[in-house]
Amino acid sequence: MSKIVVTGGTGYIGSHTVVELHNAGYTPVIIDNLSNSSIGILDQIEKIIGVKPEFHQFDLCDEEKVNEFVKNNSDVTGVIHFAASKAVGESVQKPLKYYRNNFFSLINLLDAYKEKAVNFVFSSSCTVYGEPDVLPVSESAPVKKATSPYGNTKQIAEEILEETAAVAKNYNIIALRYFNPVGAHETALIGELPIGVPQNLLPFITQTAIGKREKLTVFGNDYDTVDGSCVRDYIHVVDLAKAHVAAIQLLEKGNPNGNYDVFNVGTGNGYSVLEAIKAFENASGKKLNYEFGPRREGDVIQVWGDVTKSSEQLGWKATLGLDEMMLSSWKWEQYLDKNPIS
Repeated sequence: MSKIVVTGGTGYIGSHTVVELHNAGYTPVIIDNLSNSSIGILDQIEKIIGVKPEFHQFDLCDEEKVNEFVKNNSDVTGVIHFAASKAVGESVQKPLKYYRNNFFSLINLLDAYKEKAVNFVFSSSCTVYGEPDVLPVSESAPVKKATSPYGNTKQIAEEILEETAAVAKNYNIIALRYFNPVGAHETALIGELPIGVPQNLLPFITQTAIGKREKLTVFGNDYDTVDGSCVRDYIHVVDLAKAHVAAIQLLEKGNPNGNYDVFNVGTGNGYSVLEAIKAFENASGKKLNYEFGPRREGDVIQVWGDVTKSSEQLGWKATLGLDEMMLSSWKWEQYLDKNPIS
């Protein structure tokens, strides 16, 4: 079985990808510094797949530790790189944190593997499109000036990867441009587990529904959208995890598009924040207490993806709908309420 490194593998998307890699016959190996995740997730993964994945705790910004790991794990054939700071709002307030963490970790990994053949899947984002001129946005759309330092790190990281692949043919790289991951595993044993105040919509929704938070704030109700709230392409995290497996498999076969490629990973549908709230209320039977607040700096008004390329060339498409996203998120929150993870 091929051994695949998953950086940030105890995080939200990372943990689900570890499960799907195992299900597809791979041996996942996790690297995580636990700065935004819990060691208890390893036990949760074990409950799902029946084995505790190999785990290494260190910071990828530590070049010496990265080099030591690569030297001691010569049988690794692929890397899925999630580990990064990822909150749009926080990045506006703390740009240097984002540039330092997101670039140093990536460069250290690429440098450590410069003498080895490796399949590399990068966790990118639809933020690279900025405020799109045309919707749905396809991979051929221009990369526009980022609306946040977080988005800028994804844009520049893609440039680093493309330029590296152009001169170092041992790298085979796919960048997956995510839309908005939500939901949880069907077992309700893993899901989004924010440390402190949530940065994403769904944990705010579920924590409000269960009583951890008094109310939910919707940032902006005067946008030029269907109901004044921002519109996003929400994708179930399990579908997203499976896209990473598909990317590794494509790289193993040999991507006919060359050794660097990008794919949108979404559903191709846009839903407003208010539509997402309504969908959660319908799925859970819980009425949410929410209020409108001012627009949040760095937010794009609306974006959803053209996923034709992913379907035709990556051989992947999303199968889980908005109701399943909301219901699984609610089941996960209910599980956490009775089974806190630390």
